[in-house]
Amino acid sequence: MFLPPHHTNDEDVALCMQRDFELVQWVEHLGFTEAWIGEHHSGGLQIYGSPDLFIATAAERTSRIRIGAGVISVPYHHPYMVADRIVQLDHQTRGRAMFGFGPGMLISDAQMLGIAPEQQRERLVEGVDVIMRLIDGEIVNHDSEWFTLRDARLQLSPYSHPRPTLAVATSRTPIGSRLAGRYGMGILTQGGGDVQAAWGHAEEAAREYGNSMSRDDLRVVVSFHLAETRAEAEKAVNFGYEPWLHYLDALNPKAYADIREKGGDTAASMIASRGGLVGTPDEAVEFLEKLWDRIGPFGTVLMSGTNWMNFEASKRNYELMMRYVMPRFNGANRQREKSFDWVYENRHEFSGANAAAVNKVLESAKKG
Repeated sequence: MFLPPHHTNDEDVALCMQRDFELVQWVEHLGFTEAWIGEHHSGGLQIYGSPDLFIATAAERTSRIRIGAGVISVPYHHPYMVADRIVQLDHQTRGRAMFGFGPGMLISDAQMLGIAPEQQRERLVEGVDVIMRLIDGEIVNHDSEWFTLRDARLQLSPYSHPRPTLAVATSRTPIGSRLAGRYGMGILTQGGGDVQAAWGHAEEAAREYGNSMSRDDLRVVVSFHLAETRAEAEKAVNFGYEPWLHYLDALNPKAYADIREKGGDTAASMIASRGGLVGTPDEAVEFLEKLWDRIGPFGTVLMSGTNWMNFEASKRNYELMMRYVMPRFNGANRQREKSFDWVYENRHEFSGANAAAVNKVLESAKKG
């Protein structure tokens, strides 16, 4: 699960947060392996400015699921403090915390902090380099217009060996992919984008720096909205669609205009145009098979939690994914299916043998 998250401005914030914690507990109960939470500071709908605080609380309410910052907006923080918090959370969660890095998605966030848009990706590269060196135990001296370090070192080594799970978000530029390859990190990317190109940039950088990449560390974010029928899914997804469109218009008027022009008249058609699905579990299986064929193997599919469905429908969405879609890919029912096929193929023989055994007992009873 990947929660940006989106919560409309007419809801109580404290209850929204409790609902997100409940969702993490729910998907752990279902068998999900990961939950990611975003960092945002303006706009009003994406309410977490500190995903590491969310991780700390969610980890105490769960026991198995891994919980990630998706992402830490590196230009907004002193890199030393980021590295320090990463290592502390790695210990607090006994290795269940994960950390994604990005330049910051909302220009309004950067504007408040006095960071020019053209500085964000440069600072991402600069900050990640320092964070990685600190986590790896180096003593770092660094001077820039942004921050200064003097003989800086972390006082704790990571709990996880050799590092916690780290990833970089990629979107329209190759910068994130190249960072992932340079330091051997995973990738977070949108399934509707050019995943192959992003992975290719990462592999190219990995070769340059003597690293290797595993597609197990490729995480693909997809917007799924499932129900028992397509009609039910289409109806349910209208719950939060218009508030999200209004929010998108505030963030990116051009993207909003493009959706209105090309995305169709319904939420389902818009989601499809952006590489997502509104439909049934069977349609989700077909969708994932096509996605796999298009981009090749990947380690994790992340269901984007946009709150376009109400809370109960959202919970049912995650349940349907785990109950009926994942078994088609992880082979959980392989032996059950073989067992059923064997019984079915021999049903006449088994049934006849059972009937003969019953008749023999009855005949013996009559003679006795």
